[in-house]
Amino acid sequence: MMSLVVHLKAVAHLRGKGDRIAKVTFRGLPLYSRVAENCGEVAHFNETFRWPIASRLDQNEMLEVQVYNYSKVFTNRLVGTFCMVLQKVAEEGHLELTDTLIDDNNMSIKTSVTIDIRYQPMDGTGGMWSDGEFLDVPDDRDGMFAFETDSLLSGQSHGSGTSPGRSLQGSIPTFRKAGRGVFSAMKLGKTKSSKDDHRRGDEPAVLEMEDLDKKAMRLAGMLEPDTISLASVTAVTTNVSNKRSKPDIKMEPSSGRPVDYQINITVIEARQLIGLNMDPVVCVEVGDDKKYTSMKESTNCPYYNEYFVFDFHVPPDVMFDKIIKLSVIHSKNLLRSGTLVGTFKMDVGTVYSQPEHQFYHKWAILSDPGDITAGCKGYVKCDIAVVGKGDNIKTPHKANETDEDDIEGNLLLPEGIPAERQWARFYVKIHRAEGLPKMNTSIMANVKKAFIGENRDLVDPYVQVQFSGQKGKTSVQKSSYEPIWNEQVIFTELFPPLCKRIKVQIRDSDKVNDVAIGTHFIDLRKISNDGDKGFLPTLGPAWVNMYGSTRQYTLMDEHQDLNDGLGEGVSFRARLLISIAVEILDTTSPEIICSTDVQVEPVSNISESATGKMEEFFLFGSFLEATMIDRKIGDKPISFEITIGNYGNHIDGVSKSSSVKKKKKEEENQEEENELIQNSSEDEEDEDADLTSVSSTPPMKPFITDRNYFHLPYFEKKPCVYLKSWWQDQRRRLYNSNMMDKIADKLEEGLNDVQEIIKTEKAFPERRLRGVLEELTIGCSRFVTLANKDVNLAGRTKLDRERLKSCMREMDSMGQQAKQIRTQVKKNTVKEKLKLAQNFLQRLRFLADEPQHSIPDVFIWMMSNNKRIAYARIPSKDILYSVVDEETGKDCGKVKAVFLKLPGKKGFGPAGWTVQAKLELYLWLGLNKSRKDFLNGLPNGFEEIRATKTGHGLPPVTLVYDMKQVFQLRAHMYQARSLFAADSSGLSDPFARVFFSSQSQVTEVLNETLCPTWDQLLVFDDVELFGEATELRDDPPIIVVEFYDQDTVGKAEFIGRTFAKPTIKMCDEPYGPPRFPPQLEYYQIYRGNSIAGELLAAFELLQIPFDAEEIRRALIAVHDFAVPQIKVGQGGRADLPPLEGPTDSERGPILPVPLGIRPVLSRYRIEVLFWGLRDLKRINLAQVDRPRVDIECAGRGVQSALIQNYKKNPNFSTLVKWFEVDLPENELLHPPLNIRVVDCRAFGRYILVGSHAVSILRHFIYSPPDKSCNNWATAAKLMNGYMVLTNGCSQARSSPSLSSRTFSRPAGDVSVNLEAEPPIRKMDTVVKLDAMSDAVVKVDMNEDESDKEKRKKKKKKKGGVEEEEETDERVLDWWSKYFASIETLKENLRSQEAAHVEAEEREDLEIAAEAADIRPDDLHLKGSKMKERFKEKKSSKQKKSHAADGSEKRPPKARVDELVVYNKELESEYGNFEDWLHTFNLYRGKAGDDDEHTLDDDRIVGRFKGSLCMYKVPLSQEITREAGYDPNMGMFQSIPHNDPIHVLVRVYVVRATDLHPADINGKADPYIVIKLGKSEIKDKENYISKQLNPVFGKSFDIEATFPMESMLTVSVYDWDLVGTDDLIGETKIDLENRFYSKFRATCGIASNYSMHGYNIWRDPMKPSQILAKFCKEGKLDGPHYGPGGKVKVANRIFTGPTEIEDENGLKKQTEEHLALSVLNHWEEIPRVGCKLVPEHVETRPLLNPDKPGIEQGRLEMWVDMFPMDVPAPGPAIDISPRKPKSFELRVIIWNTDDVILEDDAFLTGEKMSDIYVRGWLKGQQEDKQDTDVHYHSLTGEGNFNWRFVFPFDYMVAEEKIVISKKESMFSWDETEYKIPPRLTMQVWDADHFSADDFLGAIELDLNRFPRGAKTAKQCNLDMIRNEQELPTISIFKQKRVKGWWPFVARDENDEMELTGKVEAELHLVTAEEAEKSPVGLGRNEPDPLEKPNRPDTSLMWFLGPLKSLRYFIWHNYRWLILKALGLILLLLMLGLFLYSIPGYLVKKILGA
Repeated sequence: MMSLVVHLKAVAHLRGKGDRIAKVTFRGLPLYSRVAENCGEVAHFNETFRWPIASRLDQNEMLEVQVYNYSKVFTNRLVGTFCMVLQKVAEEGHLELTDTLIDDNNMSIKTSVTIDIRYQPMDGTGGMWSDGEFLDVPDDRDGMFAFETDSLLSGQSHGSGTSPGRSLQGSIPTFRKAGRGVFSAMKLGKTKSSKDDHRRGDEPAVLEMEDLDKKAMRLAGMLEPDTISLASVTAVTTNVSNKRSKPDIKMEPSSGRPVDYQINITVIEARQLIGLNMDPVVCVEVGDDKKYTSMKESTNCPYYNEYFVFDFHVPPDVMFDKIIKLSVIHSKNLLRSGTLVGTFKMDVGTVYSQPEHQFYHKWAILSDPGDITAGCKGYVKCDIAVVGKGDNIKTPHKANETDEDDIEGNLLLPEGIPAERQWARFYVKIHRAEGLPKMNTSIMANVKKAFIGENRDLVDPYVQVQFSGQKGKTSVQKSSYEPIWNEQVIFTELFPPLCKRIKVQIRDSDKVNDVAIGTHFIDLRKISNDGDKGFLPTLGPAWVNMYGSTRQYTLMDEHQDLNDGLGEGVSFRARLLISIAVEILDTTSPEIICSTDVQVEPVSNISESATGKMEEFFLFGSFLEATMIDRKIGDKPISFEITIGNYGNHIDGVSKSSSVKKKKKEEENQEEENELIQNSSEDEEDEDADLTSVSSTPPMKPFITDRNYFHLPYFEKKPCVYLKSWWQDQRRRLYNSNMMDKIADKLEEGLNDVQEIIKTEKAFPERRLRGVLEELTIGCSRFVTLANKDVNLAGRTKLDRERLKSCMREMDSMGQQAKQIRTQVKKNTVKEKLKLAQNFLQRLRFLADEPQHSIPDVFIWMMSNNKRIAYARIPSKDILYSVVDEETGKDCGKVKAVFLKLPGKKGFGPAGWTVQAKLELYLWLGLNKSRKDFLNGLPNGFEEIRATKTGHGLPPVTLVYDMKQVFQLRAHMYQARSLFAADSSGLSDPFARVFFSSQSQVTEVLNETLCPTWDQLLVFDDVELFGEATELRDDPPIIVVEFYDQDTVGKAEFIGRTFAKPTIKMCDEPYGPPRFPPQLEYYQIYRGNSIAGELLAAFELLQIPFDAEEIRRALIAVHDFAVPQIKVGQGGRADLPPLEGPTDSERGPILPVPLGIRPVLSRYRIEVLFWGLRDLKRINLAQVDRPRVDIECAGRGVQSALIQNYKKNPNFSTLVKWFEVDLPENELLHPPLNIRVVDCRAFGRYILVGSHAVSILRHFIYSPPDKSCNNWATAAKLMNGYMVLTNGCSQARSSPSLSSRTFSRPAGDVSVNLEAEPPIRKMDTVVKLDAMSDAVVKVDMNEDESDKEKRKKKKKKKGGVEEEEETDERVLDWWSKYFASIETLKENLRSQEAAHVEAEEREDLEIAAEAADIRPDDLHLKGSKMKERFKEKKSSKQKKSHAADGSEKRPPKARVDELVVYNKELESEYGNFEDWLHTFNLYRGKAGDDDEHTLDDDRIVGRFKGSLCMYKVPLSQEITREAGYDPNMGMFQSIPHNDPIHVLVRVYVVRATDLHPADINGKADPYIVIKLGKSEIKDKENYISKQLNPVFGKSFDIEATFPMESMLTVSVYDWDLVGTDDLIGETKIDLENRFYSKFRATCGIASNYSMHGYNIWRDPMKPSQILAKFCKEGKLDGPHYGPGGKVKVANRIFTGPTEIEDENGLKKQTEEHLALSVLNHWEEIPRVGCKLVPEHVETRPLLNPDKPGIEQGRLEMWVDMFPMDVPAPGPAIDISPRKPKSFELRVIIWNTDDVILEDDAFLTGEKMSDIYVRGWLKGQQEDKQDTDVHYHSLTGEGNFNWRFVFPFDYMVAEEKIVISKKESMFSWDETEYKIPPRLTMQVWDADHFSADDFLGAIELDLNRFPRGAKTAKQCNLDMIRNEQELPTISIFKQKRVKGWWPFVARDENDEMELTGKVEAELHLVTAEEAEKSPVGLGRNEPDPLEKPNRPDTSLMWFLGPLKSLRYFIWHNYRWLILKALGLILLLLMLGLFLYSIPGYLVKKILGA
């Protein structure tokens, strides 16, 4: 019965006295202990709890122990809880441990609990216990105790070293771990056999190899086992069991090496710049390089279109941290620097991480760094691209960019960054540093001491922080190794920032120059999360470790670069305590500081405990083997030193601090240490008291292994080192990171397997992928459970908490996604799902990288003569120990093969390729208190030797192995391929050297080959390995194989290295299937970081058996348990499989690879087509004259005929030869085929010209056609998809580049369906540029005829509709066609993107559906609906794009015949035109020692043209019986003859784009040069001045004779007035392959046939002739022209129109349209069909040999070829650039209104303005015109009636005005500029004495500007503000407009304000019309305008002062005057009244 038993021993460190009770819970079942009464510090429970369990113990299950203070009355009070994951228990069956409890707040408390847990599974595989319970083993275990000799005899020695608990472990036969044999991880059902149970439960069930093979046999039915097994390239690097780690294959550090970069920036225009009437200049800055655009005057939206190139040669890290800064400066000139308007910053890395490494046509938002409250200062539109070596940038097509783009939608920001970025403060707090190195010599110190009398620390550190191009520094702390700063550096930057990294550098302040001590980069992406549950960047307070050069101070440090952060640091330099916080600013608050300058302020100190509790760590290392030590080191004794931080570094480690303050601190540390030691459990105290560190091995003299290497004699005795060190306990960070790393490693390994299965075309890759995804899901959920128990909260930073949350969220979602994807993995979706899984891998790696360091990395140094020679750096997390297995580092407690390398730059290049030393190293790092397990992972069977006899607790200084196994290693070295060329001949003389343990052997040297087949068995006898046999079986040491090139003089040159693991046979195992004999496998060979070939070999390690008598005695001894040690003598070799003797007498004593292992061969015939040789270079200064080609494969071969005179005719006279050869059945094992060219010189000498190795022959295997299938696609084919038919017509189905949904498939995805499944209708979406419509026509492969008919009819109808609005034929020219095609190209790209997005959406929908568990059939419905929707959407889009564009901007698109614009070379679209003629480059000379991108171009010495075809003999009869079969030609029937042929070559060059500037002014003066053979055309006089995007529009005719002249070179040169012209770039085209290709690349087939006009048919052969010729050659039936516009070819019917118009408009009958429609659909013809090359323009990159791999621009062109033996073609098409059309724009300024009033009147102080209007079209300098002045406008009204006349030249298609002008007075000639047609009108206030005041302006784009308002009242600001929404008009269509437009300016707050209105009339006339009806400027004749009716005040007031006074006074004060008059009248009346009333009254009274 299974059970879990927990023995609770005691609880210690309790507080006070009292009763205690414990509760132990497992699987929800609590058990209580008895009450321990009245106990003090320790409560001894000594109780056992037992849970019988029915199901197995899962590794995620938890055990919980809770300790309470017991109370009879009240409830018990919880003291603390202890929780643990039972993983270790599940695996080992037994665990004893003491650990602390945690309280309610998850804080660790002192109280600790001691428990002992056991678990007994059903079958006893969970590890054994031996506390006396199980000693009578042999009888009661149901026969489990089988006498397995090897495991018994290797039973452990009961030496002092091993715990008694492990002594029996070896003798109970455990089953071996899942061997990663050939296909171990194939998941075939989840039946877990009981054997599997000892494995980790989270690995999916892995079947043993034996079962696997049987199952595989059943699955595969008839297949033999090797069709399923996996010939693994990953075999080595995969780990089999748990005692060894993977070795790293790549050796050379790649990070610090400089590379070429080019940054291309085009500044197109700026808009909405803030400021009045400014003269803006854009400054482009990359790093420290600055370049400026020209200045544009008086405009807020300048147009530049200027291109800048910056070249760099720096390491990638430096490049990506450089800042690109765009700033706009206002009115900069020679004298003043101008004022800054705004800037935009971004680092190069952000651009490089964009798709295609570029931003194209995006708007950068400018902000003012001096005032962060200001908001947006304008926009600059630009393209930015970063090109590394070998990147090719795909620029979208640069045609007429008329799209008025919305700025907001195209901002220059990476995906996912909001448009409105806010300002934020970045606080980088620098607290203190520790462990700084000396930065001065000791001599100086002694001098200082003599003067000052005290010891000073020799370093004056300060910290410099760099972020987004700004630097901040802390203060300098004089003389301090442990400086304390407590300062913060504050950056103000927009958030989220576009600069990824903050660079923190500790520097040493020095009078002369400051040097870096160490550098650390903080990646903002790793310390923040932008999700909706994300967090702002935050870090620490945490220590960061800095690494760099070694610590001893030298004046000139050769590794100083390392301290600047370039390359991998080779030593610990210091650690720095920092923290980072970000605060988003509220820019509206009044007390904010406006500037963005860096500030530095002090901050408060932080507490010691903030970064975590100090713990004592223990590092143990044991050196099991030190071999392959480079002989260059010399034979002085060698020792190894291990350091962690400064601990263990005795030469230059801890610099003791001098000041008193520091001493005190150290004492504190001392106390802390003692306290720590007392804290550890009592019984350990005495051991630790005297534990001193031993950090280096004793020096030892090396022994010689062979010519290159030494080894150290670590045989039985293995030296050990150990270190104690104190660090903050932040293990949790590393644990989480380890868990993710392990999941990632497993995923990576699985994905490599899947790729390998796909690559080798094995069965069932989808199963393996499902298994991998399942592992990922399990791993993720396991992470979530484990990471969640984060307990130790001390020292956890905000980042720790947030990161944990986000990691758990990410992992959880990743697990879910993996689960969903797993359900979708089908056979046909494997590849795309594999891509998704690779995204997971990147995500995991990103998450696993922990930004906050804790324990520094461990360095291992090899020392000789007290000098540091070579090092290895091991991340501390990799060797960190944890109780939970997943959290343990991947190399902790394992033996790892470590390769030492040279430090710093020494390790670059050839020096870095050789191994300095190979160590087998065992490392363990963990808390000192949990160190009892530190020896567990070592191979068993050792005795520990300690330094002192007394302390039994000390770690051992040496391990002595008293068990050794003797083996024989057999290395079956079969062959290698694709090795590097090491000799100048372009070949090598390779031999291999195999290293195993301390022995090495070499194969023979094979001369002059890159693909040696050694076929040699190397036998290593008496290899002694130490440790237990079973462990060795699972975990053999690795074998290193190095490859060298033998040189006659000097040392052999290293050309590569690979690793392998042998298959092991113990002596009790049979030598037989499935594991033996081993299969040959491919191993990838590396040199540095570059792949250097592959090795095909097998390795087996066979144990040499023992003597029978000794075995018997040994068994008895074991049973009586009396003999502590068993030493077994060596027996005979009888049981080893026999070795065959040397078979080949010529090879002498060399043993061949034995039969069971070498591949099974069968007979192949290889036919070779010899066509010719091309471009052979001189060899040894002599020209090649009589070359011959030798073909060799597997020792057999054939020679071509000799070319008698290479100059006269470089083709071969005999075309086809063949030879037969025995090749392996398995295609993957085929040896390479070597092609060599030799030159036959006088006196029978032969000289090698060059060679080529065809490493993959599978491409050329011919498989006969399958008769049973009726589908055309399954005709005979070569493996690479080129159909080769008996009549020689071939087929590469390359769908045209314009396919709208399928991104064009590579040639030859022709699926051959052998299953008899119903044919599925396969939609192949192909965009047809059909004559009649722009619609997308889907051509269905198995479509019925009727369908086709319908579609054709439909198409005609649609065409019919469109024919109404046809443009006048006469205006159309070739350019109309070109621009229309570019539009189509763009539209297609758009719809492609849309389709792509749509497809992704659909996939998401499916995933969602699956998550929601919709039944598959529902999904189906949904799917089909989706599809319908998709179609609708698509068609509506199509319509829309036509309709919408039409209605808004352009009239309905006229039907123009189009051509195809390829935005790449034509050959890349058509498989290099190698449909039957292949080109093999011939190499000579040594391979470069460059990086991965070894560009071999300079090694090419010529090209061989020919082909190969191989097939098994005999071939079926059908082929040879066919009519017209020529036996001499073999498989190459009906190939054209290769006699010389005369051809007219017509090269059309359309234009070049983005040329690399060649002159100082950042421009170039390009012209074209064309070379073909000896003829050269230089078009020098037609150079185009100062243009980087020149339009050439020229055609050139050259006559050539193939084959002599077949390579066409088109170059673009830069014209220079003085000196030679420079090459900008060139492109080469192989015309011969094009000429002979089946795709008919001689002259592109147009989409329409016409006899005249712009679309004239330009081929001398008419379509009908071409079609007839094709049908004849392809032996097709047809063409039969029928009535009603039908034609039948090979049972397919095509339709088309039958009438044609000639020049006179007469219609006549023709068959050409019909023939053309067949040719345009030629790919649908069965058997021989292929996509014919259409009429096209191709875009070719221009390259410059001086800057290899970096594009220097692109050239648009095409080539036509016409054989001279047919009628001559017509004249070349005229593609000369369109001449700009001349226009005249007449602008009449009638009136202005509401112009703001600027001046005060002289006398009266009232507001008025003297208004005039200025206007210009081309530029202020060129053609500005002013009206007269309307003086004294008091109302803002002005009357002008003034006419401006602007003549200009305009390109209608591009919508640009063309200006030619000299750039400066020194310019030699005029430069052509193209600017958009924008009319600028401004209103000014004229001043007599000061400068005129600018009042407002408006700019109208003549192509689209708002309609003017009818009246001045209706004219308002909205006309400008809502420009996007309002309908616009074009003057080119309307010709005449009149209306009111607003003038605007910006006020102080940058708000737009209305500053006036103008009534203007625009009238556009052509130059001819202007001549007929001329007009005068201003108000002059002819056609004068009447004088304006201006009020008289506008006359100068001193002419009529009274008059004007009257006007002023009356005008302004009339109401006042009237009121005053009224008042006076009233008063008068009153006065009169009062005056007269007395008299009147008297009169009345008296009655007088």
